[in-house]
Amino acid sequence: MTLRLFDTAARELRDLTPLEPGRVGIYLCGATVQSAPHVGHMRAAVAFDVLVRWLRRSGLDVTLVRNVTDIDDKILAKAEAAGRPWWAHAALFERAFTEAYDALGVDRPTYEPRATGHVTDMVDLMERLVERGHAYTTTPGNVFFDVGSYPEYGSLTRQRREDLQPAEETADAHGKRHPHDFALWKANRPGEPASASWPTPFGPGRPGWHLECSAMARRYLGDAFDIHGGGLDLRFPHHENEQAQSRAAGLGFAQHWMHSAWVTQGGTKMSKSLGNGLGVAELLERARPAAVRWALATVHYRSMLEWTDETLVDAEAMWSRLEGFVERASERVTVTSDDVAAAPVPQAFADAMNDDLNVSVALAVVHEALRAGNSALAAGDDAALRAALLDVRVMLDVLGLDPASPTWAGAASDDRAQRALDVLVEAELARRAQARADRDFATADAVRDRLAAAGVVVEDSPTGARWSLASDSPKDL
Repeated sequence: MTLRLFDTAARELRDLTPLEPGRVGIYLCGATVQSAPHVGHMRAAVAFDVLVRWLRRSGLDVTLVRNVTDIDDKILAKAEAAGRPWWAHAALFERAFTEAYDALGVDRPTYEPRATGHVTDMVDLMERLVERGHAYTTTPGNVFFDVGSYPEYGSLTRQRREDLQPAEETADAHGKRHPHDFALWKANRPGEPASASWPTPFGPGRPGWHLECSAMARRYLGDAFDIHGGGLDLRFPHHENEQAQSRAAGLGFAQHWMHSAWVTQGGTKMSKSLGNGLGVAELLERARPAAVRWALATVHYRSMLEWTDETLVDAEAMWSRLEGFVERASERVTVTSDDVAAAPVPQAFADAMNDDLNVSVALAVVHEALRAGNSALAAGDDAALRAALLDVRVMLDVLGLDPASPTWAGAASDDRAQRALDVLVEAELARRAQARADRDFATADAVRDRLAAAGVVVEDSPTGARWSLASDSPKDL
């Protein structure tokens, strides 16, 4: 069965027909690194990670480009408020995003270009647009795209130009020909650091957001490529403007558009600007990373995900059930990582994934294999058990959720060890506290010495005993 994906531009399912047989190029809009990532950011990252895993499982060679926007109005403003250089602010939160992707098992992209590293590509694209009559300069350092010069503007989102809201620009709009024209390049405003400016034939300044992605997609994927993706909120104006400027420059650009839906709370889109973003770091203090990924990966990418107090509870329960089966089955039979990599997925699972990544139907196939595996465990049928275990692991691998993969198996082991250590040390410190209350200082000292010999450092404080492993920060009990 051919893979069919919903094309946002066509508003229908279309066969994925790669421009180059056997190879797929994908450009995914990544983070604007202004502050820490929230779960809404991870929705698109996980959704496209599943897409890439499925394409590769289907035998295709995938090039994934996920950019980092490291120069932006908000980055400059937040860096100034934090009292740090803008580039240091961007680097700080770029690391935070990388840590979040890694924690949730999102594979690294083929290329992860930063906007600031591709200014020459942007200047080249601007010059091309100016030469073709699609862009113009106003005051030095300000360059605008002339929306009126491109009749197809609005085609991606099916909007008429006269119905659109004027473009919001922080660049000097003096001389701007039309309210809908958008900035390709922006002159520095008073008070902005000189380091946030680059020389161009049109005057010094910094890139507009839309120009960055068109230039980087062209650099790594060529004039035309297969899929452009991102969150649903990027369709307009970002992706509309990307498409307009790229095609006005004579580039084929994206052949297929994909957008993942939002994470919502109380029916409202999760976002920094609304103050309802649930931070990834905060989530991971309350739930295992695999459970967070399960919550994100097992809802169809085009369906809104309403995040409630029950979301992680349900995800943790399902993940524990699958993890438990894989652990029990693996004690009886052997399935290696090489086996998982080489085995085909069940046909019903493949059919579901080829139908616009229909994970709901695909998960039904996973649950069937899980039931068969548990029945085989109970019956002592090792042949049937191994077949079921292999099917479960292969299908979960496509979702990035194979419990026995290095990503999750090591984490589970570490988590169990930490929980066991917590219980044992707490019991010892409770015994020490009781001995001190009974004025049995010999026993209290013996407990402390025994913990010290095991590498556990105990500190007494007004709020009670605190412990840590050697060189770690103390942990309150």
